[in-house]
Amino acid sequence: MSLLDYRRRVSQLYADVRETAARRSPREAHELWRTARDELYATHVDSPLLPDDPRRRTGLPVAPYDPDLRFTAPLEGAGPEEPGHELRVTTGTDGEVVFTRLGRAATPLGPLDLWWLSGYGGGVWLPVRDGSSGATSYGGGRYLLDTVKGADLGAVEGDDDGDGGQRLVLDLNFLYNPSCAYDPEWACPLAPPGDRLEAVVEAGELA
Repeated sequence: MSLLDYRRRVSQLYADVRETAARRSPREAHELWRTARDELYATHVDSPLLPDDPRRRTGLPVAPYDPDLRFTAPLEGAGPEEPGHELRVTTGTDGEVVFTRLGRAATPLGPLDLWWLSGYGGGVWLPVRDGSSGATSYGGGRYLLDTVKGADLGAVEGDDDGDGGQRLVLDLNFLYNPSCAYDPEWACPLAPPGDRLEAVVEAGELA
């Protein structure tokens, strides 16, 4: 039941983030995200932080908001005939986790593959490894979207270029560490080659 409560609180946080970004500003939404995660990680029984982790007292290190790192990206489809269409990851806690490539999002920093979790319920997953990984951010890369666990920044209607449909919100200021960054008991899926950027992204949660 405690884990259920944790999941509910994360889902509610991201719902509040989407609403705040739409009604007020992405910068205010980011501050809400930062402070709420600090409180959740410091106090919740299912926090991924170990009991003696100093970040329970100091808060998680997060870079200041950079509006230039918020994108609305159209999604290019990926067919099953393309190499690397399926990703199978063996984890220490969930066994083999299977992802299917949903498509590719074009961003000013480079393209990123998006993945669909092929388990019950499904969900969009977007890990990112960038030029800061292993230096100023977690070496295994970070997550941006993991909608099955509530991490969802939403979508907007297509821009005026006539492409129609919806564009995903990809705001790199919301990059966060997977649980394995905090506790060696976890084994997390990490960014495959299609989710690696050469650019240094000094945004989101840092080392």
